Amino acid sequence: MLASAVWAGEVATLSNGFEIRAERHEMAGERVRLYAADGGITELPSRSVLTFEQDTAVPKPTAAPVTPLAAPPAAAASPVDLTREAALQQGIPARFIESVMATESAYHADALSPKGAIGLMQLMPSTARTLGVDPHDPRQNVAGGARYLRDLLVKYAGHDDQVLRALAAYNAGPGAVDKYHGIPPYPETTAYVRRVLKHYAKLQH
Repeated sequence: MLASAVWAGEVATLSNGFEIRAERHEMAGERVRLYAADGGITELPSRSVLTFEQDTAVPKPTAAPVTPLAAPPAAAASPVDLTREAALQQGIPARFIESVMATESAYHADALSPKGAIGLMQLMPSTARTLGVDPHDPRQNVAGGARYLRDLLVKYAGHDDQVLRALAAYNAGPGAVDKYHGIPPYPETTAYVRRVLKHYAKLQH
């Protein structure tokens, strides 16, 4: 469904190479607001947006409806398939999402951390509630984690270490990153950021 969705608006290309799809945008001084199709609003520094282009995504042609005699059960989507769906939805690289997933849960939908983080993207229950997703549902879990990653990347847009801050915030929380103005000096967090980037580099090659 996500692969064939119609985006009737535009694509904002960020200075870090990521893309965000929106129905429209508005300039407000040195800030720009992106209005999503679902009613959400993303605000970020205007200098972090390189270009706005018309979204050229088009729906796939559909055949006339038929009524099968017996439809076999649909195969469950793989973790990698889920990252690709989430990447299309959030406009960030699928391999980046996959690298976070691999580091967080090693691709396990039933992973549960000692702190209570759930599933593939290890969403805390409070974070899942804020995102409006069921962390026990793999598709919703990955979609929620990808959206949270996108929000963190937008939050730190304009910083030279934007990606590092976003990854650190995913692990330790935005409060810790803001307190230390970058990656907090926590061994767990610094090791986490290194593991994600190492996995991403491996996937890139």
